[in-house]
Amino acid sequence: MRAKEIIVHMEGLRNEKQREVLMRFFKTGPGEYGEGDEFLGLKVPQTREVVKLAGQNFPLSEVPELMMSRWHEVRLCGLLILVAKFEKLATKRLENDEKAIRGRDEILTMYLQYAEQANNWDLVDLSVHKILGHWLLLPSNLGTTDSRNEGMTELGNTTDNRDYKIRILDELAQSLCLWKQRMSMVCTWKTSQMGDPSWCLRYAEIHLRHPHDLMHKAVGWMLREMGKRVSMDLLRDFLSQHAHEMPRTMLRYAIEKMPEKERKEWMSV
Repeated sequence: MRAKEIIVHMEGLRNEKQREVLMRFFKTGPGEYGEGDEFLGLKVPQTREVVKLAGQNFPLSEVPELMMSRWHEVRLCGLLILVAKFEKLATKRLENDEKAIRGRDEILTMYLQYAEQANNWDLVDLSVHKILGHWLLLPSNLGTTDSRNEGMTELGNTTDNRDYKIRILDELAQSLCLWKQRMSMVCTWKTSQMGDPSWCLRYAEIHLRHPHDLMHKAVGWMLREMGKRVSMDLLRDFLSQHAHEMPRTMLRYAIEKMPEKERKEWMSV
């Protein structure tokens, strides 16, 4: 199956009534965060079915055509195909397999290349932790250089390249694009799930004074997940340092799983 066939197939599933609902829900009106985005009116399970239809052998080279589509759901389809391909190469058995490492790096590179096409919160949230977030904790050749040929990637040097990975996330966090900024935060959902709180704490602090409500929610959500998955004491330590300066929405999301009495105490800070 080719990208053009997928697009024609998805256009054939167009639902005008659902399309109007989605355009309101995702704030596509003038001046809103999703301004100008266009929908076919497909629900996420329908798009997932298209991903299955495309199959595991869908060429990676065809994904950019999906990512550049005018249709929100087609871009989501492209992202979910990347997720499926990445997860297939990220099993425990293949973590250190050189061919799998090269494949994951290629998918990650494509994901970042088309990051601005993930231009709404659902496109980010359904993909970034499963690709970028997981990649942060896996061996990678990206960012390693051959000392004999500076600037060339040295395949086979599969250290965790933490400094390079931090640089990737810092570039997203410092971007002027809201969706790239959200990527730098929501990708930490996976790192927290896998027991590493450091990514969440770093980018929560970086985005602490972000002006947009969508980032307030993202930071609070990721802090809550970090507390739940790793350590509530770490969450409390972070709040002790920053609760007084956190936007109320961010704080409210972060403490959502705490006992009511403790939530009231934090909200009174």
